[in-house]
Amino acid sequence: MQLGVNVPNFGPGTDPGMLRDWARVVEGLGFDLLMVSDHVAVTADVAERYPEPFYDPFATLSWLAGVSDGRMRLGTTVLVMPYRHPLLVARMAASLHRLSGGRFVLGVGVGWARQEFEALGVPFGARGRLTDEYLRAVRESWAEQGEGAAAPIWVGGHSEAAIRRVAEFGDAWHPLRLPMARMREVVTRHELPGFAPRIALRLTDGPLDDPDRPAGVGSLAQVVDDLRELRQLGAEAVVLDPYHADPEQTRHPETAWRALTAVAEEWRRTA
Repeated sequence: MQLGVNVPNFGPGTDPGMLRDWARVVEGLGFDLLMVSDHVAVTADVAERYPEPFYDPFATLSWLAGVSDGRMRLGTTVLVMPYRHPLLVARMAASLHRLSGGRFVLGVGVGWARQEFEALGVPFGARGRLTDEYLRAVRESWAEQGEGAAAPIWVGGHSEAAIRRVAEFGDAWHPLRLPMARMREVVTRHELPGFAPRIALRLTDGPLDDPDRPAGVGSLAQVVDDLRELRQLGAEAVVLDPYHADPEQTRHPETAWRALTAVAEEWRRTA
């Protein structure tokens, strides 16, 4: 099972130097995958948690592909599919996949920020239907572009519509920050093409007894146990997300780096 990291490509502390430092830390710790997020119009509902500057995911990953060592995979977690014309997404994703040597993963979702949809002139209520239509168009475009164009598609969401979308268009289900019980229930109840969750990463001084504890939150032993259970459930990759909706965290990544170091070392020691 591969391990990845969701790196903040936004916020007051994020600039090219910080992004390069993040890539070097993630690579140096032996993680297999670096992923970034997506917003286009940083409206008030977005800015509360993910403020400017917000670096475009395709531009960011293209740059990181050039400054990384060529081993680590790169991806989006998640690209908001209805925000862009599907042929544009297909072309940009195929270009990045080819230029990076086949290292790109296209994680997609339907989106949640109503004000951002309004700013872009995209109907919020149609986002599920548009995501289906656009994913179909991306698949068709890749088939026309020929060999080497198609990147793996990880589909986010955990509604029944999202699970159907995974089966129809995706290579893996990519739920974001769910409790273990919910992921276990979906994986055991549905036949999925693959499973690659993104979980929180927040280490506590001692174990947490909360039955609704999100996966990845708790003592180091609990987090490593979560990773073991996800591997038993068939996860091909797990993406750790150390950002906790406080923009000031982007100025001081050292806490996140220490948590990632602890998990990487304990995982290698015990896995």
